[in-house]
Amino acid sequence: MSRAETHEDLNAVIRQHSEMLAAQLHSQRESLFPPDASKAMRKFTSGEAAALLGVNDSYLRKLHLDGKGPSPEMSSGNRRQYSVEDIQNLRILLEKTARKPGDYLPGRREGDHLQIIGVMNFKGGSGKTTSSAHLAQRLALKGYRVLAIDLDPQASLTALHGVQPEFDLLDGGTLYDAIRYENPLPITQVIRRTYIPNLDLIPGNLELMEFEHETPRALARGNAGLFFFRVKEALAQVDDRYDVVVIDCPPQLGFLTMSALSAATGVLVTIHPEMLDVMSMSQFLRMTADLMDVIADSGADMSHDWMRYLLTRYEPTDAPQNRIVAFLRTMYGDKVLNAPMLKSTAISDAGLTKQTLYEVERSAFTRTTYDRAIESLNAVNDEISQLIQKTWGRP
Repeated sequence: MSRAETHEDLNAVIRQHSEMLAAQLHSQRESLFPPDASKAMRKFTSGEAAALLGVNDSYLRKLHLDGKGPSPEMSSGNRRQYSVEDIQNLRILLEKTARKPGDYLPGRREGDHLQIIGVMNFKGGSGKTTSSAHLAQRLALKGYRVLAIDLDPQASLTALHGVQPEFDLLDGGTLYDAIRYENPLPITQVIRRTYIPNLDLIPGNLELMEFEHETPRALARGNAGLFFFRVKEALAQVDDRYDVVVIDCPPQLGFLTMSALSAATGVLVTIHPEMLDVMSMSQFLRMTADLMDVIADSGADMSHDWMRYLLTRYEPTDAPQNRIVAFLRTMYGDKVLNAPMLKSTAISDAGLTKQTLYEVERSAFTRTTYDRAIESLNAVNDEISQLIQKTWGRP
């Protein structure tokens, strides 16, 4: 068999396998979420709702008995269950009588700038998308107005939010449409509402790679301008609509990542505490610094409000991991978040049904497994929330 014939056969096999996999994923999605149904957020127990709002369960019960706020759904066991819409309406109600502004609606006030968080690492398996999805959802559940952007052509963040790129984005609909060089669309045309109040999404798919291919050609023609400002300029169109933007960056240091870095006010670098990952991160940091120098020399302000390292898939009983964690904390100090994201079967099992841990029922797992994982996620995301508040000058 000739080399040409082998190449042709390989193309056919790859295309066939791609189509088979896409069809199976579509079939799985339709079994989980039928075409006539949309993905919805689960109900929250009164205890979970109280924790999200920062009040006592007894206070929520009193509001209910007094006929104030939304009426929760009563379960078969006569327990109160709150929808995400109920929780948001309660926030608005409680904010009106709060001791100080922001107790229940923690978002921006006059003079606060939009927080744009770039989540990045160029090694697969570092937990980048998992971190992005849970951060965006937690901030939205806590009352922030959030825009999640999937800038990764693999589009895992998109799939987690009920959008299947192969079937739902046939005519575009990614950030590429708003940052392309010819006839860019207003960014509002690619923003989608999600099933979580306060959380909007700009999905991703392979179309994003067009920006990587077009930018060198545009630079050669001399009409690319300051390409690294394109994400920032697009987001400026909706600056007043959001408190926080969470960008799931591509796992590579290309033009998309550079443009996202230029827009970011905060940078979150995920680290899996294994030696090969840390060695890879060393190269990633060096390359990032070199590229940021080039961008800064072109006139960009590359200062950021904060940068932090997030330890992901951490196993406290793993001695080699503990040595690496201690090494990183000694070297980088408070640049490493205090809270690590623990490795958990609950998080990976939730992902099998294209859900985050905030979306699945606690009853789907053993209590200790779920509680350990959710406490870890909340600790990470709430620490980042505190960074945002500090940036805005609040204690």
